[in-house]
Order: sequence, then structure tokens, then C-alpha cells
Amino acid sequence: MNKKNLLIIAISVLVLALIGLTFLLFTEKKNTRELIEEFTLEKEELENEYTHFAQQYDELKITVTNDSLSVLLEQEQVKTQRLLEELRTVKSTNAAEIRRLKKELASLRKVMISYVNQIDSLNKINTQQKEVIAEVTRKYNAASSQISTLSEEKKSLTKKVSLAAQLDATNIWIEPKNKRDKKAKKAKDVTKFTIGFTIVKNITAVTGERTLYINIYKPNNEVLCKSTANTFAYENRSLPFSIKKYIEYDGEEQSVVVYWNVDEYLSDGTYRVDIFTDGTMIGSQKFELN
Repeated sequence: MNKKNLLIIAISVLVLALIGLTFLLFTEKKNTRELIEEFTLEKEELENEYTHFAQQYDELKITVTNDSLSVLLEQEQVKTQRLLEELRTVKSTNAAEIRRLKKELASLRKVMISYVNQIDSLNKINTQQKEVIAEVTRKYNAASSQISTLSEEKKSLTKKVSLAAQLDATNIWIEPKNKRDKKAKKAKDVTKFTIGFTIVKNITAVTGERTLYINIYKPNNEVLCKSTANTFAYENRSLPFSIKKYIEYDGEEQSVVVYWNVDEYLSDGTYRVDIFTDGTMIGSQKFELN
């Protein structure tokens, strides 16, 4: 083989070697580019997942009322945001760092699942507690309503018993008399009033001493009264009285007669006698003086 042929062979081998090397370089570059694109895509997915995790912590914190759990969620959210910032600064070609952050994401996912389970448990407990509270409230309201009804019934019964136990004055009569102790025909001749009435029988009333107050009202509705100190309690106020009478009540019918000596001027018109005891008016009667 001559030198020319050897040179041709050598050149051919060299050309083939260059072609092979060029092909290998092209293939390697293509693989590298594809790998970079893959790393870039993986990094973007990681960023999306980290961002989603940070948003999930915001949503979870809204549903939590437990202060300790809220603090832990806040700490995990801060950690997630910090790792997200690290990921954004990492180059797509830094496979080791991306793998580390991917592992961190897996850990965050486990923690997130743990917190979600805790929150679900707490929500179930809260729901049960609310149901229990609602049931207790319902029973309390029902009991309160029943107690209120019983209280009203008791008040009504007490009122009926009180009314039944009250004394009652009937057959009230008033006789104006003159200085000769005869029935006076004219107002100017009246020197005394004789007032009589009957306390009716009442077996439900309390027996014992009772104080009667008898008021004589002039036509102008002014009470005939000997002293401003002569007053008694009636409907949360003090009333003047004309006559005060003590009786011993035994539950049976009892006649009562009282007297009033006239020291004042009496005008013509309609007069009225009211009888009170135990803070209650038990009888009333009108009469005329001409």
C-alpha cells in the first residue's frame, strides 16, 4: 500500500471520528437541554405546590379557634414561605438542591395532613359540643318555660286564695244624727255619723285581731280626718283615715258600728264611706246630705 492510500485512509478515519464526536456532542447537548427543561418544569411544579401549601394554611387558620393550634399553623406557614423563597432562588440545574426541597415538601405534606386530621377532630368535637349545648339549652328553656308557667299558676292560685281569704263588708249604712241624737235631715244639723256594716262569714280568712279603717269622704273627695298623723298604707301609698277600729275576727259573720263626731262644716252633696283592712278596700257606700 503506497503512502497516498495510507493518507486517504487516515483522513477517512479522522473524518469518521470527527463525525462521531460531533454526533456524540450533539446528542449530549440535546440530553442536557432536555434534562434542564425537565428540572425547570419540576421546579415550577414545586413552586406551585409550595404556593398552594401556603394558601392552604391561610384557609386552615380561618377554621381554627384553638390558640395553640393557630400558633403551630402560623409557624408551618412561615416555614413553607421561607422554603418557597429558597426554591425561587435555586437554579434549575441545581438538581441536588431541588431534590432537597422536594423532600422538604414531602415532610410539609405529612405535617399538613396531621394538622388537617387534628382540625377535623376538633371540628367534630366542637360540633358535638354545640349539639350538647343546643340540647341543654333546649331542655333549660323548656324547664324555664315550665317553671314560668308553674310560677304564673302559683301566682294566680295565690291571688285566688288571697282574694278568697279577704274580708268583705256588706249591708253598709250611714245615719247622720243631730245634737239630740236623732236622725238629722239637713247637713247643717249633723253633729255625728253612725256607721254600721257587717263583716261576712269567711272560713278561709285568718282569724284574730284585725284593724279596720273607715274613711268618710266629703263631696269634694276630701277625707274627714282629726289629725294629719292618722294615716295607713294602701296600694304603696299613705291614706288619711277618719276612724280606726280594732275587731277580733273569728271567721263568723260580725256586725260593726263606729261613730264620727262632726267638728267641721258639712256642705250639701254626695258623701262616701270606704272601709279598708289588710291594705284592701272591703266595702263602699254613698249617701246624700241636703
